[in-house]
Amino acid sequence: MSRYALLLAPSANRVYADQASRLARAELAAFGPVLSSEISDLDVTLLGGVEYLTFSGTLGARDIAYLSNLSSAYALFEQVDDLLRPLELTPLARYDSDLITIPKYAGKTNEQFTKLVLNLTLLASASAGRMLDGHLTVLDPLCGRGTTLNQALMYGYDGVGVEIDGKDVEAYKLFLQTWLKRKRLKHTAELVPVRRQGKRAARRLEVTLAASKDDHRAGAVQKVTVVQADTTQLEGLLRGGVADVLVADLPYGIAHGSHDEGGISRRPLDLLERAVPQWLPLLRPGGAVGLSWNTKVARRELAEDILLANGLEIVPQLPLEHRVDQGIERDVLVARKTR
Repeated sequence: MSRYALLLAPSANRVYADQASRLARAELAAFGPVLSSEISDLDVTLLGGVEYLTFSGTLGARDIAYLSNLSSAYALFEQVDDLLRPLELTPLARYDSDLITIPKYAGKTNEQFTKLVLNLTLLASASAGRMLDGHLTVLDPLCGRGTTLNQALMYGYDGVGVEIDGKDVEAYKLFLQTWLKRKRLKHTAELVPVRRQGKRAARRLEVTLAASKDDHRAGAVQKVTVVQADTTQLEGLLRGGVADVLVADLPYGIAHGSHDEGGISRRPLDLLERAVPQWLPLLRPGGAVGLSWNTKVARRELAEDILLANGLEIVPQLPLEHRVDQGIERDVLVARKTR
């Protein structure tokens, strides 16, 4: 058994950076089921005055490939006596990182945190063993301007989103088209009307893209679909069993909101109660749901009750609650669809 030291990536968000080691510890523990041997003795250690996340285990090449995708991973070392031997990281990165980092707008979720929640959800699902080499589909039913969808693309997956705000859908289309043109990547993108029972019910953004000309010629394309619609009224707009995992950042009750019959609602539990029955048919058996939200406006146990009432199984995890700003204490909840 060896001892390893993980150097965490710097974060532009100071508040997030202050809590990165604790969040990384919880995320690393979640990788346990897909690794070939158990990891143990997780700790935060100062080496040469620099903070590392240290742990014990026996890592093979595929294990390192998995851990390369830790949201906060910057460099990985094996500790040999009092020296650090670098191990090569090979993260899933199908496109340049600016696909994730360029978009800047009010309410955008921290990119590292988005990746963390997606990782936790993937690892809790029946598709965990295909994380590195499977063609998976990620659903974000509150997708905003597509941060989670872009992370799915980076992993080589397809993305499906739902967003009620037409301006956000149009902004995402403009960004993605502009980015693809600038990178000279083969793609198509169109925004088309969707009809239900003969009436226009929504708009749908459909994007296909390929990471290279060779991929395009071989038909190895990825797809992003975003439906402009109310996430609580999806019947007939998306086919069942479309996604392997579902990841959503619930309304925070501060700058975020969701529409209901009375206009804008800032009550995430009300939204969750109405939306989960619409979401679950879109998830394949063995799929997982990963949610983040503001605990100042919604207690964790109440969110768990809603998921349990809809037949989901809560996945145990190390604590992930952390401060975002004065009005937001954010937490993560992961649950699995067992049937």
